[in-house]
Amino acid sequence: MTKLTVKAIASHFNVSVSTVSKAIHDSHEISDELKRNIREYAKLNNYKPNRVALNLFNRNTKTIGVVIPNILNYFFVQVLYGIEKIADQRGYSIIICSTNESIEKEIKVLDFLSSGTVDGVIISTVLGETGLTNSNEHFSALLDRQIPMVMFDRVIEFIKCDKVMVDDFEAGYLATKYFLDTGCKIVAIINPLGNSYIGRLRIEGYKKALCENGIGPNDKLIVTINYQDDLELTIHSLLDFDKIDGILIFDELTLVKIMDIVQSKGYQIPKDISFIGFTNGELSKYVTPSATTISQHGKFIGESSADKLIDRIEEECDTCNFETRIIKTSLIARESTLKPKEYGKA
Repeated sequence: MTKLTVKAIASHFNVSVSTVSKAIHDSHEISDELKRNIREYAKLNNYKPNRVALNLFNRNTKTIGVVIPNILNYFFVQVLYGIEKIADQRGYSIIICSTNESIEKEIKVLDFLSSGTVDGVIISTVLGETGLTNSNEHFSALLDRQIPMVMFDRVIEFIKCDKVMVDDFEAGYLATKYFLDTGCKIVAIINPLGNSYIGRLRIEGYKKALCENGIGPNDKLIVTINYQDDLELTIHSLLDFDKIDGILIFDELTLVKIMDIVQSKGYQIPKDISFIGFTNGELSKYVTPSATTISQHGKFIGESSADKLIDRIEEECDTCNFETRIIKTSLIARESTLKPKEYGKA
């Protein structure tokens, strides 16, 4: 069966396509009789509006593009949940795009989204991760088309848009201080985020906590890895380097894998080595022992980002004061760490 189009309806009534569109959308410019006839005919023939054509007619898609670097990261899953909740409440749909940590794919995705597909974009950018500051043309193109954008978590400071950020410096500081409060003396870091801005902030917080306790940071205890590295070999080398009694890991999946490797080598958690990871996801709750984590409040970040973007879309202002919102983190204590001294040793 041939799909009924606006053009076919226009031909049937011997009117313009514009007249049919106005009739379908109940425009006061069309007579009530013609509107009724066109709408009844469309309904009788199971007419379904072409969304793209409708968007062009209304200049409003009621759709938000959401761009994330890693669909498997539970933090981004939480953020998506928060975005979708607010978007649904405010009458918007979302298009989810994953860049898989590729700047080339990010450029292509933003080019697609800036073509009129969406009313606004929420993005955690690959550029924020790699620290690049000289390749921002794809953001400029988006903003030049007056498409509002909110950056979250991985942001680029010099891009003029609203931002929602985690206080990563404080998160690194609080996690390290908690290790020290539980009696740990030698704390290592496993960083799967590469040379990222957020990773550097967490490391700076870690170093501050060590220095406040009279411990000189040792860069050999800060190990940066990528997804191709042999984790077992990495941990073997790290544990051979010094008598480490605490490990801070910047990614939940890596945390669970390393806890398993360490236990397979005969170490007891947390008696021999304590662990703290980032993102309070399901894996952290149900791994054995359950993992102490830094909660980044991803759902709240998603809600805040979506509310800010939709406010910006509906304000329809060209020159506005942009806002950067900093979200505080929380430490969720579980079985992978000892109890702080003031509560007694485990």
